[in-house]
Amino acid sequence: MDDMRQTLRDRGICVVIPTYNNGGTIVGVVDEAKRYCHDIIVVNDGSTDDTPTLLAAQTGITLISYERNRGKGYALKRGFQHALSAGFSYAITLDGDGQHYPRHINDFLRANQEHPFSLIVGQRNLDGVERTKGSTFANGFSNFWFFIQTGQRMPDTQSGYRLYPLKKLHGLSLLTDKYEAELELLVFPSWHGVELVSIPIDVYYPPKEERVSHFRAGKDFARISILNTVLCVLALIYGLPLRVYRFVMKYGRTLYSLLFFIILSLFIITPFVWVYTKVGKMTEKKRKKLHQLIYKSARFIMLHHGIPGAPFSYKLAEGVDFDHPQVMICNHQSHLDLMCQLIFTPNMIFLTNDWVWNNPFYGLLIRNAEYYPVAEGIDTLLPKLRSLVDRGYSIAVFPEGTRSKDGRIGRFHQGAFYIAEQLNLDVLPMYLYGTGKVLRKKTYHLNKWPLRIEVDKPLSPQEMLAKGDLRQRASAMRKHYKRRCEEMANEMER
Repeated sequence: MDDMRQTLRDRGICVVIPTYNNGGTIVGVVDEAKRYCHDIIVVNDGSTDDTPTLLAAQTGITLISYERNRGKGYALKRGFQHALSAGFSYAITLDGDGQHYPRHINDFLRANQEHPFSLIVGQRNLDGVERTKGSTFANGFSNFWFFIQTGQRMPDTQSGYRLYPLKKLHGLSLLTDKYEAELELLVFPSWHGVELVSIPIDVYYPPKEERVSHFRAGKDFARISILNTVLCVLALIYGLPLRVYRFVMKYGRTLYSLLFFIILSLFIITPFVWVYTKVGKMTEKKRKKLHQLIYKSARFIMLHHGIPGAPFSYKLAEGVDFDHPQVMICNHQSHLDLMCQLIFTPNMIFLTNDWVWNNPFYGLLIRNAEYYPVAEGIDTLLPKLRSLVDRGYSIAVFPEGTRSKDGRIGRFHQGAFYIAEQLNLDVLPMYLYGTGKVLRKKTYHLNKWPLRIEVDKPLSPQEMLAKGDLRQRASAMRKHYKRRCEEMANEMER
């Protein structure tokens, strides 16, 4: 539980609980929420029962209180504004009437880790729940108009149990004060391209005679109908143009990058490499120049030209030295990984898979640069790798061997650590973030996402030996990578 609460804090996630006259339930809701999250913001929306007294006695929460009841939309706005000023990036909202189970905070955390910067909505499991006809109609009514306004389908637009990406809540200053604000909090972010994700949650509805509801059918339905009319007009003159613009920009980025890559690789680098390797003898000096070409091309693309919509940054640990050979290991996320690693030194050799080795665009360059396919087997490759090390090259290996579909750290194979042991080399850890988000596995378009690579201090042969045998070294390093990559994600996704 403590680990989960710390992860919530590391990712900048707090809990916001708006409440109005929930004296019978609010203490239990707050106490239970504190079990799952360190940072609780309770907004007392002008309660006239014993709620203010009960909340004043609570410790370990931030209490926002005002005298006049303003409505749920206003309470959420106040809670979000305070959360932003306190440095939080996300807010999980749950109601103070006890219908939402705080244990689902963990589910929202997992969803946030899988879909950072997204708006997560809890889809209520209403099987067996006795609901009024008005409540059932209101939910279907809201879902229908949300689809008309955004072109997206959401199964439960009226659920108040949500995780909001606070920095992406467009239209927060225009938010209405009452119950219908939660619809606006879905529509405005959707227009601006915020991903909406549904996760299943359980809810508790007490018997009808015990329920406390502040929904006034006549007035609230009238306001919601007026709001939907306004939103439909705005959808045509504002929301739809934004959707078209995002579509054009999304595939425009991909087309631009693809054309840039094809022109650079197929019409410039590949012909040059063909002539360069065919004319005269392929000497060590010529190979060094070939590596310089790869290195300078990577630096030009990543540091000067850049990938549209993917700002790139890097960080080196103090004392990192690329001038002597070592085994460089890195997590594997996408085809962009090599470009990020190649910015550091021209004296780098990659062990690749057969697809890269035979690639029609850059396969000729890869083969002449003496990158080798791992399919040959480590023992077969060792004499070649030893020769490369003697000539001053480092060996770069992806211990996972292949990319995971969701970017999670896969099982580490022992090959990289066996090579380091046999050649008596340091192991240099590199950690990548974002490449699997920009170019997801089995997709062909680029997404807007930051890229970052960090290089850690090298581990000596003695330090690696202290971790145990090859299997234990691989396992220990995988655990280390999982922790470090999670820390990077927490930092980058705040």
